[in-house]
Amino acid sequence: MGMDGQQELDYECGLSADTRAAAKDELREDEKTREQALEQFRHWILKHPSIKSCRTDAVFLLRFLRTKKFSLPMAQEMLERYLTIRQLYPDWFQNLDVDDPDIQAIVDSGYLVPLPKRDAHGRKVLLSCAGRFDPYKYTSAQMVRAHSLIVEALMDDEENQVRGYTYINDESGLTMGHLSAWSLTDIRNMLRCIQNSTPMRHKETHFINIPVCASKIIEFGISLLNEKLKSRVLLHKSIEELREAVDPSILPKEYGGEVPLSEMIEAFKKLLREKKEEIKALDNMHIEISPKEYQTACGDGLGGISGSFRKLEVD
Repeated sequence: MGMDGQQELDYECGLSADTRAAAKDELREDEKTREQALEQFRHWILKHPSIKSCRTDAVFLLRFLRTKKFSLPMAQEMLERYLTIRQLYPDWFQNLDVDDPDIQAIVDSGYLVPLPKRDAHGRKVLLSCAGRFDPYKYTSAQMVRAHSLIVEALMDDEENQVRGYTYINDESGLTMGHLSAWSLTDIRNMLRCIQNSTPMRHKETHFINIPVCASKIIEFGISLLNEKLKSRVLLHKSIEELREAVDPSILPKEYGGEVPLSEMIEAFKKLLREKKEEIKALDNMHIEISPKEYQTACGDGLGGISGSFRKLEVD
């Protein structure tokens, strides 16, 4: 977690030749742009009045630069927000530990599994299975913590930074129990965090098996996304339809692929264990937040939508 200028000298580009070409093409990234941006970014962090401690290694800063196509002001703003939400919502983003028994149980259940093989576009694929999450045993905050842990383990991977992510959400088994665990405010805050503060290129989202009880809520969630993300959401009626959109060979055996879900989970847990200390060390980062920001987060000035889904009419 060195905070000194040495890391830049140690940076070796971790991208395959293909991905390097994609980075140049899509993100305007080349060695010179990268070096200059990293240098300016570090200088800005050093001089920042509120940022008291922050990782400044290349791979960490590249999360933001690549997500924002090397627009330095936008990357800087995203880093501020990333540091801020970690502190505003500690229940969601801090003290993420693979050995926390609840998080471990959620990971083991197969609720959210990064697939070992990339999709046809070279993207990392995250499969979530709502029915594998027990809403009576775990809270929505624990669900988000599991998400946060898993994506933190992926975000330093440079291939992921450039290629981005594909999401496959299997909503079979989604019940009113899941939905009532979330207030509309939570959903709104969560989507804001994902859209504005998480340094990931969200490229494509597939939904399958949406039960009738959830279609209104999923529509509500999609309606809160920006236009670009909205256009990347695809709804499929069945697994068969999904297999036409996504190469089945990358999917778990349960979805028509080759490798059982349980093996994919075990393989990913190895990565989580390798990164355990690194992920815990993220909590050493610190940004000073004004009381006003704390108030907005806690009192929630989000247009006054409150209450939970139990109040939503379902046709």
